[in-house]
Amino acid sequence: MMENKNILIGVTGGIAAFKICELIRKFKKAGANVKVVCTPNAMNFVTKLTLQNLSQNEVYVDEFNVKNWKPEHISLADEADVMLIAPASANTIGKIAHGIADNLLTSIACAYSKKMIIAPAMNCNMWNNSAVQENLSNLRNRGVEILDTDIGFLACGYNGKGRLCSLDTIYKAVEDVLECSQKLKGRKVVITSGGTIEDIDPVRYISNYSSGKMGKAIADVAKLMGAEVVLITTKDVDAPYKIVKVKSALDMQKAVNDEFETSDIIVMAAAVADYRVKNYSEQKMKKGTDDTLTLELVKNPDILQELCDRKANSEHKPIIVGFCAESENLIDNAKAKIKKKGCDFLAANDISKKDIGFSSDENEIQLLEDNGTIYSLTKDLKTTIARKMLSIIAVVRNL
Repeated sequence: MMENKNILIGVTGGIAAFKICELIRKFKKAGANVKVVCTPNAMNFVTKLTLQNLSQNEVYVDEFNVKNWKPEHISLADEADVMLIAPASANTIGKIAHGIADNLLTSIACAYSKKMIIAPAMNCNMWNNSAVQENLSNLRNRGVEILDTDIGFLACGYNGKGRLCSLDTIYKAVEDVLECSQKLKGRKVVITSGGTIEDIDPVRYISNYSSGKMGKAIADVAKLMGAEVVLITTKDVDAPYKIVKVKSALDMQKAVNDEFETSDIIVMAAAVADYRVKNYSEQKMKKGTDDTLTLELVKNPDILQELCDRKANSEHKPIIVGFCAESENLIDNAKAKIKKKGCDFLAANDISKKDIGFSSDENEIQLLEDNGTIYSLTKDLKTTIARKMLSIIAVVRNL
């Protein structure tokens, strides 16, 4: 997995810096080439000589190395397969979030265009500071993976959230990135996400509880895997790939069909409303004297079915992945749906489980293939589920 991979580790000033020594040892044991870049303050917590001996490479601190004609903030960024910053201080997180490049580490982060993982570590009050959380949210929206901090005793004497997460968690995050790197290079992946909105009048609408998180996770992972990504979504998203903002089922239908001919994979993760109001009211509907209100609804198009039918009658054959949400008889209902629709894969969610699915950061999926194979993706972060799902599709369809 890590054999001959280039891992760039950024170390910032914090008491947890000493833990990175063991992490470097683990990466080296797995066959990776490790290079370390430190902020000047990191040198107060771990020595350059220690990091150099463990990584068996030069350790970089000074941005201006006159012995090397190559600008190091560019050359180090270019050669790394993954960049990890651990521990990441609130100061460095803030600088990276705002594009400040005032030392070698932040300059590399500014120049780095592949997957970055940040493992924060700081005092609990600093962690809970709204500015720090906004910076982390900003980075997440740009595709940076932020590893959550642990709760426990902190070096400052506090007991709370802010501890560097476990080395096993960091190792697995890096391993996951390297595993799926470039599997979809040269492919175009179109993903839908979020719940469609069907207006009733200027102030009311019909929608559902979909958060769009699963579709966003799939889009992020597809980008990481080297794909050209188009995310068609009802949500406000800031991401390093093409975003097509839609509202209603009819909007989504048009957007997906516009991308069909140039797509290699279409993932229909959105929760599309089955019905819309037949007659939209241009004015706000007034409350009448009756205790009831009747709305006449008409069926929305079945976008997944339309795509599968279009594929069947077209020379262009993208892989089509559907989603279904079931509250009972998950597998039986999913089998019936994939057969009826004619899609290549169907991801089935059990919405009776309250700890996964809508609004949760975790999910659990049964991925059905059109040949009858079922892949059980047990409960995990949605980003991990997305990685496993796309990896399965890439392997079994020889992409």
